[in-house]
Amino acid sequence: MAIIAAIMVPHPPIIIPNIGKGEEKKISETTKAYVSAMKFVASYQPETIIISSPHALSYGDYLAFSDSPKLSGSLVRFRDPQDQFTLETDEDLLSQIVSLAEKENFPGGIAGRQDPDISSDHGTLVPIYFLNQELKKYKVIHLGISGLSEIQHYRLGMLIEQACEKLKRKAVYIASGDLSHCQLTSGPYGYKECGPQYDQRIMSIMSKAEFNKLFSFSEEELTQAEVCGHKSFTIMAGAFNGRKVKADFLSHEATFGVGYGVVTFTAGKEDINRDFYSGELVRQNNEYQNRLNREDAYVRLARLSIETYIKTGMVIKPNNDLPAEMFNTRAGCFVSLHANGQLRGCIGTIEATKSNLALEIIHNAISASTQDPRFNPVTVNELTSLEISVDVLGKPETIPDPSSLDVKRYGVIVSKGLRRGLLLPNLEGVDTIEQQVNIAKQKAGLDLDEDCSYQRFEVVRHL
Repeated sequence: MAIIAAIMVPHPPIIIPNIGKGEEKKISETTKAYVSAMKFVASYQPETIIISSPHALSYGDYLAFSDSPKLSGSLVRFRDPQDQFTLETDEDLLSQIVSLAEKENFPGGIAGRQDPDISSDHGTLVPIYFLNQELKKYKVIHLGISGLSEIQHYRLGMLIEQACEKLKRKAVYIASGDLSHCQLTSGPYGYKECGPQYDQRIMSIMSKAEFNKLFSFSEEELTQAEVCGHKSFTIMAGAFNGRKVKADFLSHEATFGVGYGVVTFTAGKEDINRDFYSGELVRQNNEYQNRLNREDAYVRLARLSIETYIKTGMVIKPNNDLPAEMFNTRAGCFVSLHANGQLRGCIGTIEATKSNLALEIIHNAISASTQDPRFNPVTVNELTSLEISVDVLGKPETIPDPSSLDVKRYGVIVSKGLRRGLLLPNLEGVDTIEQQVNIAKQKAGLDLDEDCSYQRFEVVRHL
């Protein structure tokens, strides 16, 4: 036995009668589909339910499982104290999943803060409400999502499946997640054209079990569409890697401006043509090679510094093949790392601290990947996904006030006493001088209305 079936379901609290108080009738098709989906789950009499929720414990760089023997929660925060739940964790299966993750140094497991009270996780409690009407005896594996890439979420699904197979566990996966939240002007995030577009696209993918297409969404697209459940669906998809899957569409509604989709999945025989993990790794490696071919000497040096240090702990020495100006110039520089469209680290120096620019880049590249206090150190598994830029700073110029700034051309340094904050130019999401100055002041620990001195500088950005 292993993961024999799965369902994709939403989690609107309003669908529960004690909360909706009649409003749930407006999404009756979702309710009917939910009941059908849980009857589908119960028909297999699973020993274990694996449920992933975007509202469970989440980290930017770690996929966390709940490790408490018993989990409990209620919907009291939705003014429904009557619906309370207690779940028993499948500890043997959890231990097996964690063991597999540790063996391949996968960034997931039971580290971090744990709390047996899951009352804040309606992404789990709503599906459990419907499940308990059809299935009385089962254990659970409860997990959240993370800021990690889609391929890593997919890989976790594969590890969960391997663990189930090893223990011969009869399991069903519940992928909890709403779709886009911006489908009506009256909805929680207003209306964006990309909202219904995402719903149409994801429902087509899931209804055909075309799980390889889950990787085709950029992080920016998902953010713009205010998507909730995509990574939950991706973990589930990974559990079916290399197998045929029969998908059945049950419903889709967006009555309240949020997409609710219900689909059931039945596992079939092995199918090497559906090894989407290997295919995505090949695609990403090709993308990585193309990225390497586009990078200039400055970025290549930063990347080599990071990759060597992360793999071996050694600091490289600049070789003579580098452009002469990197040895003849002293300057401050910033090394910025992005992964999956999101910042992964940024460390730099305002002025030169090393004898030449090459050494400055090496030092700051290693610091950006290991010492940015906002992130855990970069891991080996992340190296090929990193997009790296190097900003070489020109000499700062004192200015009387921010009026002579240009957010596209100039970076800014604000200072008062020993407090100093810097913001690079031409950053995504920073469109006005006021925004630029305010962020720099926040970095310096200054109040937004606090007087300070200003400097501007230009950069040469290497990509």
